[in-house]
Amino acid sequence: MSAIASTTYSNPATDQTALPRSRRRWSNVFLGFVLLLLQGCGLLYDTVTMVHPLTRDELSAICARGRLRIGISVEPFRPFIFPAVYTDEGVRVTGLDIELIREVADALTAHCGGPTPIVPTLHVTRFPDLFIKMNEGELDLFVSSVSGTVPGTKPTGLWFSAPYFRHDGLAAIAKNPEVAERVQAQFNKQAGNWDTLAAVQRGFAGLTVAVQRGRSAHLYAQANLKHIRLVVCDSLPAAIETKDPRIDVILSKHSIIEYVTKRVWQEWHPLTQLDGTPVILTRDDLSIVTSEEHRRLQWFLNNLLFRLEESGRLSLMRKRWIEEEYAPTRRATTEGLPLEITQVPDHYDQGRCHLAEHPEDQ
Repeated sequence: MSAIASTTYSNPATDQTALPRSRRRWSNVFLGFVLLLLQGCGLLYDTVTMVHPLTRDELSAICARGRLRIGISVEPFRPFIFPAVYTDEGVRVTGLDIELIREVADALTAHCGGPTPIVPTLHVTRFPDLFIKMNEGELDLFVSSVSGTVPGTKPTGLWFSAPYFRHDGLAAIAKNPEVAERVQAQFNKQAGNWDTLAAVQRGFAGLTVAVQRGRSAHLYAQANLKHIRLVVCDSLPAAIETKDPRIDVILSKHSIIEYVTKRVWQEWHPLTQLDGTPVILTRDDLSIVTSEEHRRLQWFLNNLLFRLEESGRLSLMRKRWIEEEYAPTRRATTEGLPLEITQVPDHYDQGRCHLAEHPEDQ
């Protein structure tokens, strides 16, 4: 009995000593190969996740970074973005779009729930380059009174939010009273059957019309005004200041025109219909822009804008920037966002104008 009790039984299926020597050797080689393969997969996975975190969505990335990377156009668009001013706290920029940026950053701070607020950092660039930088992943979003309703304004790969500024539109200004008379004469011929496009097309025929490159006014002119001399400018101030060629009409957003003709360039006047109401060429709502892939950020922005609209906050913002009397420099001091000193020269360089001789301009 003791001999039986001391006998050790082995299972050939699990005991390596029971396998032939050659089979044990190949089994070890195979096991080593599998372990090496798993290590390689781990290294590959680690490399991929270092380049592009697979499990981190855009909202989580903003929370982890603690910064919201926001693009704004280098060209000021009063009252959405005013020229930067020097304050005791450094260079500051203000405007309706800047106040909206603060609302987004505050909402993200609450969403992230961290010990420190999400800091909005401004990246200033030429308007057409905002779309490029967004697609290249250098920005989380951009806001610069961008249209989301005019055909051709939505490049592939980008997403436009619900409007934060509704019922805006394209309008026109002129310095020479004869231009206004030409347009009103065309409305007068219509005998009450208003067709703004037809009146503008005939009234502008043969005139020199300025637009800003890439903006909705540029797209409108390309599509609808075939019998004009089109001048493409880097900014609205460039169109105002250019002397060669001489500009007859400038197209821009009605909200911008309404502000600048009352407070900045009072020698220019909005074109009006016979009853004195502004000539609106087409509707042009304004949106926030982000990547088409950033679905969580898209819902976050739309839900925020809905809440701001629902509470009356957006209406109040539009009123205080469009209708109220105020000193932009004072608001920049008290509520503006910082601008890096290295970005100021570009911010004040309003660029130039040229006749639309290239196919992309015409």
